[in-house]
Amino acid sequence: MAAGKGTRMKSKLPKVLHQLGGRALLQHVVDTAALLNARQVTVITGHGATEVEAALAVNTGAAGQFDLNFVRQEPQLGTGHAVQQAVPVLRDDGLVVVLSGDVPLTQAATLQQLIDASAGKQLALLTIDFADPTGYGRIVREGAAVKAIVEQKDASPAQRQITEVYSGIMAVPALQLKKWLARLDNQNAQGEYYLTDIVKFAVADGVPVVAHKILDPVQVAGVNSPVQLAELERAYQKRIALQLMEQGVRLADPARLDVRGSLSCATDVSIDVNCVFEGQVSLGEGVKIGPNCCIKNVSIAAGAVIHPFTHIEGGAPGSKDAIEVGAGSLIGPFARLRPGARLGAEVHIGNFVEVKNSTLAKGAKANHLAYLGDATVGERVNYGAGSITANYDGAFKHRTVIEADVHIGSNCVLIAPVTIGAGGTVGGGSTITKDTAPLTLAVARGRQVSIANWKRPSKK
Repeated sequence: MAAGKGTRMKSKLPKVLHQLGGRALLQHVVDTAALLNARQVTVITGHGATEVEAALAVNTGAAGQFDLNFVRQEPQLGTGHAVQQAVPVLRDDGLVVVLSGDVPLTQAATLQQLIDASAGKQLALLTIDFADPTGYGRIVREGAAVKAIVEQKDASPAQRQITEVYSGIMAVPALQLKKWLARLDNQNAQGEYYLTDIVKFAVADGVPVVAHKILDPVQVAGVNSPVQLAELERAYQKRIALQLMEQGVRLADPARLDVRGSLSCATDVSIDVNCVFEGQVSLGEGVKIGPNCCIKNVSIAAGAVIHPFTHIEGGAPGSKDAIEVGAGSLIGPFARLRPGARLGAEVHIGNFVEVKNSTLAKGAKANHLAYLGDATVGERVNYGAGSITANYDGAFKHRTVIEADVHIGSNCVLIAPVTIGAGGTVGGGSTITKDTAPLTLAVARGRQVSIANWKRPSKK
């Protein structure tokens, strides 16, 4: 069910599209349904229906595993009325699991236990005890048997003392559900059609009603305000942090980690504080991530070190804009890798260096204050401080090719399209507008001097 407006969110965005861990609240719910091997997912929309339906159709990666369809509740006349809209598309031989689009953190294992409790023939309710049950429907029992759910506004003083509440989640045989929905009325304090009224119909028809009670309130927590959204975000991040540490990842502080997508880690990975991971991020064996890094859509190979305050911003995984960082590379601090940066093994990208849509081969280095855009850089190139590739002429972007073993001096401008020949040197302060031959020294005045027989001083 995803038809509610959520006025306390104070946002034009439909409530169920607010983000939790980089995904919409509703997306979490649909993804959980996919883990249950559902054959059909029906989303009941209302407020912001067009936006909700469009977002879900685009972002549901598991859509090929089940039939995804939408029905609309207009106007919104209660939870029972919402589910009534789905009746035409529900299959008679199925078991219906009713979920709320703003309750994103219910575990698939919990829902499977609820399904098992239903056994395909009983009405099963997910319940929990709250010390303060205000606002929730109370579970009314006779002995152990569930007899009714009474909403807050319709509850007697005695019933309001009940602490076991209905979570909004149930599993019910479809054929029975259709019959009970047809009997709903709105004779209650709110003038709405309550889905919870089907409990009394089940009891009247002799169908057992069972409750599967859980202890974890996070699994049934909904989002009705920015405060609640923030609380669930922290709960979600804590869950991810615990999972990572159980896999052997070392987190400097699990409370200061944000994963807004998927993060896969090999062995011996360490992550310092205040790091944000977005999209799909893969960290190889022994990778070290320094504090205060933002890392999006990148594969970082074994032994690489990402120093503090580095910003990696890759495009969609598998696209030309995805980012790769080779084994043993050193990135940062204060470096920026933009879409299309592909770095080979043992590449060094230092402080205040920006790389965009460029390939750097093994051992290439740009250690200080530099820009490499639309460039192909060969092995062992040393790219000097203050140097840039001028790749845009105001209308088109052009490519710069720097072949293997080239040394680019400080404060140079390489105006693309241009190729710097292998083994050559560009003198400090030079502006290069023409291709240079291999093993030549190019200087600011446009001269090229052969250095074929010159040998650079070796380090002592």
